[in-house]
This record gives sequence, C-alpha cells and structure tokens, in this order.
Amino acid sequence: MKILTAKFVLPISSEPIENGAVAIDGNEIYAVGTAGELAADMPDAEIEDHGNAVILPGFVNCHSHLELTAFRNQLDDVEHDFRSWLLKLNSLRAELSDADIIASAVAGAVEGARAGVTCFGDIGRMGHAGVAALKQVGLRGVVFQETEFSPDNRTADDDFLALATKYEKLREEETELVRIGLSPHSPYTVSSRLFELLAQYSIINRVPLTIHAAESADEMSLLTRGEGFFTEVYEKFGLEWHSPHSTPIEYLERLGVLSTQPLLAHCVRVSNSDIERIASYGAKIAHCPKSNAKFGHGYAPFEKFLDAGITVGFGSDSVASNNICDLIEESRFALLAARNHPECRSQREARALSPFLGAKQALETATLGGAKALGLDDRIGSLEPAKQADIAVISLDRLAETALQDVHAAIVFSTNARDVKMTMVAGHKVF
Repeated sequence: MKILTAKFVLPISSEPIENGAVAIDGNEIYAVGTAGELAADMPDAEIEDHGNAVILPGFVNCHSHLELTAFRNQLDDVEHDFRSWLLKLNSLRAELSDADIIASAVAGAVEGARAGVTCFGDIGRMGHAGVAALKQVGLRGVVFQETEFSPDNRTADDDFLALATKYEKLREEETELVRIGLSPHSPYTVSSRLFELLAQYSIINRVPLTIHAAESADEMSLLTRGEGFFTEVYEKFGLEWHSPHSTPIEYLERLGVLSTQPLLAHCVRVSNSDIERIASYGAKIAHCPKSNAKFGHGYAPFEKFLDAGITVGFGSDSVASNNICDLIEESRFALLAARNHPECRSQREARALSPFLGAKQALETATLGGAKALGLDDRIGSLEPAKQADIAVISLDRLAETALQDVHAAIVFSTNARDVKMTMVAGHKVF
C-alpha cells in the first residue's frame, strides 16, 4: 500500500481536498481523503509526499495522431490552407519507413506522459505504431485503426474486408491498458457503402468508432453542395462520389453511423439541429480548439455541446497541427475561446446561465469527460476507490501559482505541461 499526499487532491467527482491523500493498492485506488485520515487508517503504508502540488486524475487526450509527431513544425508554412496541408502531409508521410512511424508515435507518447496524459484516443493508418507506443511508454488508450482513402462505393466491399482484417489482427495486441477501435476517417474520404458496412460491424461486434466530422469549409462545400477541392481529387483519380447535399452530421445519421454512438472529432461547423442529433443518439465529441484555430477552421461551440448534454473530451490532435501535447493549455484555450465568442455568450446570458464557462468544467472535460468519450469512465477519469490509479501530480511552486484561492483556476490559468512532476498509470510511474 502506498499513500500519495499533496497540498491539494482534486478528485473531479467531488470537491477538492486540502492537505489531501490518495491511497493506492496495486493498480487501483484504495481510498481518497485527507492525509491525516489515511495515514491514521493505514499506519504501515509508504507515504510519498509531493508537497506544494495538486494530485488529480491523469489527463485523457481523446483525439490524437501519435504517428504524426515527426512532422512537428514541418507544416506550419501551409497551415492556413487545409488542402495544401493535407497534400504536404501525405507527401512527408510517404517518405517514412514503418520503423520511423513507430519511433514518431513513441516520441508523441513520451511527450504526453510528461504532460500528465495517462490515456490517449489515438488514430493511425498504421495502427500497430500507436499500440507499440502506448505499450512501450506504459500508457492507457484506445487505438483506432484508420481507413485508407476509400471514397468510391465500387470498392467498398474490398475496402471493408481489408480494414476488418487489419482490425482483427490488431486486436490480438490488446491488453488491459490498450484497446482497439476503428476510424472511418471522414465523410469525404469514406464511401457511403463502407460507412454502412462499418456501422453494422460496429454495432454487432461492439467496436468503438471515431470519425473526423464537420471540420472544415472544404468538407462543408463538398457535403452540402458537391463543390470544392475534394471533387477535383475524385475527378483526378477517376473516383465516383456523390454529394448527399446535407450537413456531415445529417449524412452520418442517414447512413446509420450515429447509431453506433461514435466519437466525433472537431464538429466545428455544426448547426443547432446537428447538435440535437448528436445529443439524441448519445454520440460524443472530441473538442480540439487549438488545432481548429491554427487551421482557421472556426469555432466549435463547446458550451453548446455541454448545454445539450453531450459528452465532450479534449483532444490535442497531432503536433503537426497543434505543435504540442498539453491538455492544460488545451483546457485554457477552450475556455478563453468560449468566453470570447459573442453569439454563445449572449445566448447564455439570455437564458440566465453564467456567461462564463469555468475552470472546473474545463478540468472535468480534460479528465472524466475524455474518459467518458472513450468509454472508459468506469475505470478512469476521477479519483475514486476501485478505479484505476491513473494519476497526475502538478507542482504549484512557480511564482505564477502563488496566492492560490481557487485550485481549479490555478491549474487551468496558471500552469502548463511543464509543471507536471509525476504521471502514473495503473499504479506504475511512467514519468
């Protein structure tokens, strides 16, 4: 038995505990309380005191691309143009060997561990790379095997067989910490028939899905009007693809994909009716505010998602489109963007709601929200007895964290990944 103590314990599922402690038995949390109470109840336990710090659940990065870590800062010259970014990314990726991609994923996983991330929802074309990275670093996660570029219905059956074969092979590598899912990349890169086949497969076999959806102007032009960059790509390669003339969310509903309760990444360009659809099906959203802003895609209405009762987690996306993996900074950026959006602020005021989302809501999204988004909230996301000991410890020793009055606000507005002093997964220190 080991007891971790610190100035504050932040369980997320309950109020902060000053001079708090977390008792760990093997890979599980045994008890949460004050340091005095737990030391008295367990006099023989080893005590590890972190002093002026906060103990909280590890962060859950529910949308990442660890494979792309090698491309950090290599695409910033085209970030203003999503089309050019995609083309350059595919060109750079083609130059890497399988070993290079695995090394890239491992580097991303190490960065996450040092930032207090204990769990990833990771998407990869080479799913094995994400699995290898999480295992090597000792992290938890769901690795989603991504589809290849497959927008043509004429190849859908073969595309499905190839993807299902990859998935079944990857499932052989599942462990207690690492689970496997599928990622039909997006409404504009996956054919309608392949989406239908994957929806059926997901429901029958209980396979988690994640999809990039309603992310960019190019996607909206294609889905709603059948125009834009992607039509040029289809024509160039002789591919058949017919626009549904609907929003991406309406399209996914029509194909039965929303019935799988997928994790939808981005959802920048969603209408109020789209949000109602997402909520009614129990689908989840991975909110990636920094990546969205870096591309200039627009503002995903974070507070509207929460008001609708949608489960939301934060994602860093790849460091090719964000540059760092820091869920504290992601939380801060999400709050500031939400507070600064005039339409959503005025709507909240009109309904007599608080005009500002708070730091407490942001930290819940970064931990328990992400755990729910990945279907892991029965195991992680809050500090409670019998849950897994997935824990981060954040130092409060810098001048920026003095005169602390609100521990939630101190973390979100005054700290960052460099203040993380310890990360633990299932009772084992990974940083």
